[in-house]
Order: sequence, then structure tokens, then C-alpha cells
Amino acid sequence: MKLDDLVTIALAAGNDIMAIYDTDFEAGEKDDGSAITAADDAAERTILSRLAELYPDIPVLAEECASRGEIPELGAQFFLVDPLDGTREFVNRTGEFTVNIALIEDGAPVAGVVFAPAMGRIWAGKKGVGAFVQSVSSAPFSLEGARSPIEARPVPKRGLTAVASRSHRSAETETLLKNLGAEDFKPAGSSLKFCLVAEGEADVYPRLGRTMEWDTGAGQAVLEAAGGSVHEMDGMDEGAPLRYSKATRGYDNPHFIAWGCRSGD
Repeated sequence: MKLDDLVTIALAAGNDIMAIYDTDFEAGEKDDGSAITAADDAAERTILSRLAELYPDIPVLAEECASRGEIPELGAQFFLVDPLDGTREFVNRTGEFTVNIALIEDGAPVAGVVFAPAMGRIWAGKKGVGAFVQSVSSAPFSLEGARSPIEARPVPKRGLTAVASRSHRSAETETLLKNLGAEDFKPAGSSLKFCLVAEGEADVYPRLGRTMEWDTGAGQAVLEAAGGSVHEMDGMDEGAPLRYSKATRGYDNPHFIAWGCRSGD
């Protein structure tokens, strides 16, 4: 699998998203209460079509299809797609929404792309290769300038910088951040939180709330390619690395915590 293919597909999906973002679109609501727009469906159709052309033998678990019960038989290798992560941010026009595409192998994210079309930036990473960020033109999208390699910074013993959701902070999260000794905070939406840690702009991202696998796969792939890690959380205790293909859970995630570069991970 070529990482550049995922980059190209994400840019194409971004074109679909921004064509709708610039209109007076309407937002609906899915059965689980999450928002959906025509942009979610349009971007997912583009991604699925492009992946089928390039990698017809690799199944795809995609958010909007999964919400309709359309879940393929997944093997050891599959793509994980969130065509528009941060639909609430899209509806509120904050610009903090992303296209997420990841490749999962044996339960682990090994490659991923996170594209923020309204911000003109794309992050990508592959296990054993590394991670980068690159600027993107205005729509119709194309890559601009050189790729800048990124690395998660070493996590300090004191004075951590934390990143967390603008819209999903909880009292439990606040307690954990206090226990960790976080002294600075960077708010961000969607999977951009993983990217901030991957770029060395923050040290830790705790998520003590419900997420789905497609919400996290691409961001985790980028972060881990940049030298970071993501672990499950049980209450306030850290556990095993966050894994994928959790069919018995309905493909939702346990609580987790994402870190920059820690010795021993």
C-alpha cells in the first residue's frame, strides 16, 4: 500500500466536502444523535470508489456505511475511513474537521492520513517510515511545497501540555489532566488532537469518552509513525495499546490516552 495513494484520495474527498461547506447546507441527525451532512456521504462515496479501484482486495470499514449496518467481513488487513471527522465543527464552521483514512493490519494502525481541508494542511504517517505534514492549496486541492517530517517530542516529567476536545471535555478528563500535572492546554477539534501531539505541539491527549474506531485510526497511525503511542484507559489506569477490529464492541473504543515520545513505549 502506497501512502501517497491515501493522500491523493483524501484530497479528492476534501474537494467534495468544501463544495458543500461553501453552500447553505442542512445538517441531519443519525440514530446515535451524531450530526450528518451531504458532505459526509459525498466524501465517503469518493473514498470508497478510489480505494476499490486501487485496492479491490482490501475491505473497508467506513463510518456512514457502518451506521446503516453495511459492515464487510474484515480480515487481518482493512481500511478504516471517517470521511468527515468533526461534523459538528463542520456545521459550526470552525474549520476543525478532517478526512481520515487508515490501514489496519492485525489490529494495529500501520498507515494513515489526516486532511484538514479548511486549514490547508495534511498529515500522514506509515509504520517504519515516519510521518510528515504538508501544506495544501485552496480547492481544488493539490499539495504545495515540501513535506516537513514531524516527530513527537519527548514527554517532560513536569509541565505537560495537553490537548483535548473543544466540545467533549468532562470532569473526569479535568481530574486526569490535573493528576498528570498538565500545566498548559491546547483545544482542538476532531483528529487534529493526534496531529498536535505528533508535531510536538503537545505532550498528551486523553479521551475519557466514547469514540469509534474510524475516529481514531488515522490519527493514531500518524502519531505512532511520529514516535508517539496510544493506550487504553481503565478509569485512571493506563493499559495496553489501543487496538482495532473490535467487532464484539461494535467497533467502539475504550477510553484512551495518546502520548508523545516516552521512553519505554
